[in-house]
Amino acid sequence: MSEISIRAMTAADWPDASRIYREGIETGLATFQSECPPWEDWDRAHLGACRLVAVLDGSIAGWAALSAVSGRCVYAGVAEVSVYIAKSVRHTGVGTRLLNALVSASEESGFWTLQSGILQENKASLRLHEKCGFRVVGYREKIGRDQNGNWRNTVLMERRSKRDDFSDTCGCACGHDEEKEPT
Repeated sequence: MSEISIRAMTAADWPDASRIYREGIETGLATFQSECPPWEDWDRAHLGACRLVAVLDGSIAGWAALSAVSGRCVYAGVAEVSVYIAKSVRHTGVGTRLLNALVSASEESGFWTLQSGILQENKASLRLHEKCGFRVVGYREKIGRDQNGNWRNTVLMERRSKRDDFSDTCGCACGHDEEKEPT
């Protein structure tokens, strides 16, 4: 296999990234979404930091990004992971490289916890997350309906950073007194 490079995602990458997203939607295992959003909607729904693409042989082979889990400032260091790999390169190591790069980028950007809600039947994604240091913390029963209207369960996975040097990334005047996220 050729060398996989990881770089920041730009708006110009959206045509390729959205094609990969649609491939994920078509599996019925990757998301509850039934349609790929336009760039503007996707851009608003994802944090500006930690948007990555994997490039293989000059083509985008996957993407990963973070979304906020809460608008409350005390959760500023917690984010939800999205990771999608092109159908043609699944099970080749692209996902592992990309998710590990996202973990590193997230820690550099001040995130101490990453979480993923993965459809229970998506064994490949569950294995990928576990391989990259995530652990199962729970299950959500009948949390959403799929494209056919069926209730589906998700597995909640989380990865806590091993770093202990995170400062309060909030910077707000909400009155909380946490210097660091408790372990």
